[in-house]
Amino acid sequence: MQFDTPATTNPIDRLKVVGQPIPRIDGQLKTSGRAMYAYEWHDPNMRYAYGYPLGAAIAKGRITAMDTSAAKAADGVLAVVTTLDAGKREKGKFNTANLFGGDVVQHYHQAIAVVVAESFEQARAATALIKVTYAEEKGVFDLEAAKGDAVKPSEDSEPDSSHGDFAGAFASAEVTLDEAYTTPDQSHAMMEPHASIAAWNGDELTLWTSSQMIDWWRGDLATTLGIDKEKIHLMSPFIGGGFGGKLFLRADAVLAALGAKEVGRPVKVALPRPLIMNNTTHRPATIQRIRIGAGRDGKITAIAHESWSGDLPGGGPETAVMQTRLLYGGENRMTAMRLATLDLPEGNAMRAPGEAPGLMALEIAIDEMAEKLGLDPIGFRILNDTQVDPENPERPFSHRDLIGCLKLGAERFGWSGRTTPGARREGNWLIGTGVAAAFRNNLLLPSGARVRLGQDGVVTVETDMTDIGTGSYTIIAQTAAEMMGLTVDKVGVHLGDSRFPVSAGSGGQFGANCSTSGVYAACVKLREAVAQKLGFNSEDVTFENGMVRSGNRSVPLSEAAGPEGLTGEDKVEWGDLSKTHQQSTFGAHFVEVGVDVATGESRIRRMLAVCAAGRILNPITARSQVIGAMTMGAGGALSEELAVDTRRGFFVNHDLAGYEVPVHADIPHQEVIFLDETDPYSSPMKAKGIGELGLCGVSAAIANAIYNATGIRVRHYPITLDKMIGELPDVA
Repeated sequence: MQFDTPATTNPIDRLKVVGQPIPRIDGQLKTSGRAMYAYEWHDPNMRYAYGYPLGAAIAKGRITAMDTSAAKAADGVLAVVTTLDAGKREKGKFNTANLFGGDVVQHYHQAIAVVVAESFEQARAATALIKVTYAEEKGVFDLEAAKGDAVKPSEDSEPDSSHGDFAGAFASAEVTLDEAYTTPDQSHAMMEPHASIAAWNGDELTLWTSSQMIDWWRGDLATTLGIDKEKIHLMSPFIGGGFGGKLFLRADAVLAALGAKEVGRPVKVALPRPLIMNNTTHRPATIQRIRIGAGRDGKITAIAHESWSGDLPGGGPETAVMQTRLLYGGENRMTAMRLATLDLPEGNAMRAPGEAPGLMALEIAIDEMAEKLGLDPIGFRILNDTQVDPENPERPFSHRDLIGCLKLGAERFGWSGRTTPGARREGNWLIGTGVAAAFRNNLLLPSGARVRLGQDGVVTVETDMTDIGTGSYTIIAQTAAEMMGLTVDKVGVHLGDSRFPVSAGSGGQFGANCSTSGVYAACVKLREAVAQKLGFNSEDVTFENGMVRSGNRSVPLSEAAGPEGLTGEDKVEWGDLSKTHQQSTFGAHFVEVGVDVATGESRIRRMLAVCAAGRILNPITARSQVIGAMTMGAGGALSEELAVDTRRGFFVNHDLAGYEVPVHADIPHQEVIFLDETDPYSSPMKAKGIGELGLCGVSAAIANAIYNATGIRVRHYPITLDKMIGELPDVA
């Protein structure tokens, strides 16, 4: 199916199943412990062995020797596979870091060996016996120090943008802002570790793993191992969190495959938590400069956003300026990204890459500018709303209601009761409220599916789409049920298997919209097959309550299947609508905080998110995504920071004891409101994405609330008490 014209009325619009608050169909499996995650997969006919990885003890250099004799002689050890044994290997399309192979060390905790033993404990103990000799080289680990050597990233097609004359407009603006903001390195910190089980049958590999993108992994693993992609069967039916950290093939899969090949048995490998933080990907730190010029009337006349970030050689930038190109109006504009080479672990996608750290800076700057102008922060944002791409005014937004989000949120949150900074106090607590706009682009990837109708009237959906805890199983079942006129209990959903049609996968908040659109396309094919089988005119056939109707005829859907069943398969592909119309999602985050006047401790008291993201396919699963994202934003604002040892080049706090993430108990009250809207330009579902929009802007709303509570403006995240305590008012 080619989606190249805006959607008109279609079967999804009936909203008998889609859009309804249906509980997760996989919920009982997960809450009862019956859902099989990667490391838990068990076949009683298999004799599993266990692999334990060894990470490099230096950040940059070469391995000159490895003595594995003691490890090989240890109890229970079946094999030791080293990076020197493996030899240099191709990285694959989506990998920057060397996952395994060769003597070069690119970053600390790079996998350099795996010990395979009869038990996990034996493998772990033997790994400590490996002796490694290095030729260490001097590395660069400090973004601030490397900023001067940063360059325009060549692999990014649009690292810079401009419109009008920013320099002239900024110089002549009546009111200006020029400030710097920083965000730190951050970890995905998902609950489930990176884990894989590999088993070979001759030259064919079966891999149970934790992957957001089945087809990407399959292709990169084939390249890395030097085998045909068709000889790899990859399965990932349940994933315990990813946040972008499982978008790309990682070392656990490679180590499991090589270990299993060596010992001739299935091998389980899970990365220990310290290796996850340094061995896998992370959100890279940024240094951002924002300049805004405006007239006394509050209209922005000039806006510029520059960002510096770092990565390994061959890596890419944190695209922190992207939202600034689209979020607010202003004739004269400039954005720029610069990339420094750092010898830290690979920087790559983490939930809402680009917009999340970019809005952490931009939405503080917008508040600061509003204060300079003497305007209410919400009023300033509304005044500078735009319904067209500011850098390409001929290109309108497909649907944009940021103003609606801000106004409704202000009413529901009680914004009119907001006081001046430092004016509201309850005992030892200074109370403040803050706001920030939310923005995330609507991304589109092709997505396929296969639907089968059985003689029992049950429709089964097969697609390699993954569910990272977001509700994919449920919304896909709802889509098929709506299209075929069934209830959800008459739909079976099978996901995360490379034998199924290739989907969009989970990431970039494109998963829900794209994968359900692929299922929609497949169901259109199945509906046509049913109509043809029954001799109906496919143009006027209706599917409802398990029946197929055309004219005065009505036949049970199950009757159409026959003993052989019927199958429909197709994929959605995207035309030029995203080029002619800018497709984005919008929202507004409101936060109330309390700050202890004596210690500087900040506590979130309540949060509200108002989201405009097209049709909401399931308000239960969508709300869960948003409140989880809001909680993640609280961590980004108040506690999360990978501390870099700038001498040795590694993240010091590489576990969940030292890397502090918030939980829902840290936030007493969270509310989510979805605007009732559709976007016919986005897909036949008229939906967009929601999972990352819930994060974008949250940290800035918290920072703005802290400023409103205390009068202290912190521009460098996380906002820890040491950055505030010296400026707090007297306790008395």
